[in-house]
Amino acid sequence: MPSGPADWWWDGAVRMPTERADPPHADAGAANAPARPCDDCRYAATLLARAACDPAAVCVLALSGQRIDRFFRRHPQEAASWLDDGFWERRAIAARYAPLPAVAALAADADEVVRRVVASRLPPAAALALAGDPDREVRITVAHRLDAEQLLLMAADPDYMVRVVVAQRLAHGKLPRLAHDPEREVRKTIARRLPAFALARLLDDRDAEVRRIVAERALPEHAARLLDDPDWLVRLAAVGRAPLDVLDRSLEDPEPEVRQAARERLQQSHSTSENSA
Repeated sequence: MPSGPADWWWDGAVRMPTERADPPHADAGAANAPARPCDDCRYAATLLARAACDPAAVCVLALSGQRIDRFFRRHPQEAASWLDDGFWERRAIAARYAPLPAVAALAADADEVVRRVVASRLPPAAALALAGDPDREVRITVAHRLDAEQLLLMAADPDYMVRVVVAQRLAHGKLPRLAHDPEREVRKTIARRLPAFALARLLDDRDAEVRRIVAERALPEHAARLLDDPDWLVRLAAVGRAPLDVLDRSLEDPEPEVRQAARERLQQSHSTSENSA
């Protein structure tokens, strides 16, 4: 067994897919870990004796996410027996390898990182039970997992990032339900995904960033309405989509970049017409 200071076997916890900044020593289970783990390790006479684990590289009792993960990757059959361990990271990593029925029991675990792993593994129908979890990252994971027909159940989530995920995955026919979400990022996602013919409902959105996306994708007749938008970047985007026969008014736009874009598009159209004649 290697010699050295009491923390020789710890090299810092490796974060799970959704990270937490808590240092390992802040965990009650970690604080009570033995200084030389092999002395009391349940695998001392079995795995360790066969060199199937190594406290410096493959160790379930290390306070290192990498070493714990290597242990369960090599010995996944041992994961279920560590799901009630006092160290949050050990439980979270074990939950990635343990049989699904055993993992489901951790849906009410006290640690949010553990619950995120659970949410990532449960079947969509079972993951729905975590849709009201107090941790937003757990709910985001659930929103990524749900079947399309279940997503609307999370459309009113109090956290906008959860609603953004819903908007990214929702079927096109249901997107209009989020078109007037109070959060700009949700409406921007809707503006990127709605079919062009359905974008008219966002022409008067209160946020210029949303209207810019609409101007870039809208049907020509709808883009024409945005040539008079108060935001010059919206008008600039609309110049690229509006019908040619209404672009003359953009030649008088107060913003030089809008005037230039209108001139260039009209000149390009005239050149194309002359070449095809």
